Amino acid sequence: MGYLTRQPPSWRRVVAAAESQYGVLSHAQLLALGLSRQAIKHRVARGKVHRVYRGVYAVGRPQLDRNGQRVAALLACGSGSALSHSASAEFWRFGPQEPSLELTISPPRTIKHPGLQIHRSTTLTAPELITVAGIRVTDPLRTLVDLAPRWQHQRVDDAIERMSQINLRSPPQLLGQLEQRAPIPGSGIVREVLTRWALSLTDTQLERRFLPIAKRAGLPLPLTQQVVNGHRVDFYWPDLRLVVEADSLRYHRTAARQDADARRDQAHVAAGLIPLRFTHAQITYEPGSVERTLRRIASTPAVST
Repeated sequence: MGYLTRQPPSWRRVVAAAESQYGVLSHAQLLALGLSRQAIKHRVARGKVHRVYRGVYAVGRPQLDRNGQRVAALLACGSGSALSHSASAEFWRFGPQEPSLELTISPPRTIKHPGLQIHRSTTLTAPELITVAGIRVTDPLRTLVDLAPRWQHQRVDDAIERMSQINLRSPPQLLGQLEQRAPIPGSGIVREVLTRWALSLTDTQLERRFLPIAKRAGLPLPLTQQVVNGHRVDFYWPDLRLVVEADSLRYHRTAARQDADARRDQAHVAAGLIPLRFTHAQITYEPGSVERTLRRIASTPAVST
């Protein structure tokens, strides 16, 4: 506090403003705060202001935390820019930190800064932009759609699961938002993955789709909807000591549901049964994989004896 009181009022205003922006200010902001161009050059030379990008400075220390790096990038790209793609996925905590920050700006501007990957988009709309603690970023759904062509189905699926785990967005919320937005590259992949997440078959639909798969795998007709070890199961082969459960992802990705499923499986294993799980989506979209798994399980000595 003593250091600040010995500084000119204009510099105290600069320090306070920088602190509100994670230690970063633009050249225009420094001028608006009362520093002349010569004063800015003087403080750069003395090491009190440090150039981050052209027209963007760190005040005080040259080192910036991650939010400081984000704000510096946004100031470098100007008004209307937003963190996007991998930078946004990292911000929302469903993607890793990448070496360079990605941002999206509106055409016809063309901006280049070392260390920044800049996209131009005419499709980015106001509902897809969110400002959190002074940081402008594309919302989770737009981020996922932008990354989908790069990530493809499995990684998109992993990201959706991560969003659900951290209570960022649920699959139904994402699907509802997606249906309200105009399609852009990546929308189709995200829609396919979300549709699989939402799939929930009735008992009759489940049997109609699963039983032919089990038959092709060489299994006899199972008992259905039986109570086994105190739990109702979807398919049960007493002679094979095999239990198959079919999970709708809509209900089986929460921590409480996973805990309950684990306890069910543990009860079956303790009773000498083999519990096996498939999702409704696997049964619908990957019947060949389900058949191969059933065939391998059914042919093991522990089951066939």
